[in-house]
Amino acid sequence: QGQLVESGGGLVQAGGSLRLSCAASGYTFTHYAMAWFRQVPGKEQEFVAFILGNSGMTNYADSVTGRFTVSRDNAKNAIYLQMNSLTPEDTAVYYCAARARGGFGLYTLTTAYDYWGQGTQVTVST
Repeated sequence: QGQLVESGGGLVQAGGSLRLSCAASGYTFTHYAMAWFRQVPGKEQEFVAFILGNSGMTNYADSVTGRFTVSRDNAKNAIYLQMNSLTPEDTAVYYCAARARGGFGLYTLTTAYDYWGQGTQVTVST
């Protein structure tokens, strides 16, 4: 059974940066694509960023393109989300997710993922 543990959340001022980490265990890391989602109270989880397993190809939500960068370290079984130029609208709980399905099909849908972390809170103040 796969396990994902996020870290790196916190409070930051608008315009600042944070780097989130997600440590994976319990499955063959390179065989799984990974993603970041976020959620604010009362709303559904929102896709943020996606990265394939071996190739490392990525894709992003329009709202974060140019500000956020997703990366992975297959030797450490970890992915990262570098978040720059943060705004209060980025305030949310951020979750990492993993799926065995390859390619980019349905990658923005939460139902396409097999494993989820517990989330880490990111708060951006004005």
